[in-house]
Amino acid sequence: MKDYHINVFYSQEDEGYIADIPDLKQCSAFGATPEEALNEVLKAKEAWLKAARSENKIIPEPRYRPLIYQVA
Repeated sequence: MKDYHINVFYSQEDEGYIADIPDLKQCSAFGATPEEALNEVLKAKEAWLKAARSENKIIPEPRYRPLIYQVA
């Protein structure tokens, strides 16, 4: 089973780490460490999916892959 790609990066503006899931619009989280940001975005993903299901919204298939993972 494929899962959603997660980006984790440091934000100087926020002075912490941001994790986001590109396939799930506006699904992101903040943490003081990369691990904390990852844990928080995993919680956000579950909440995002639960809300989408309860509202009968379409849940996108995992598709996003950064360029380094794409094969020509």
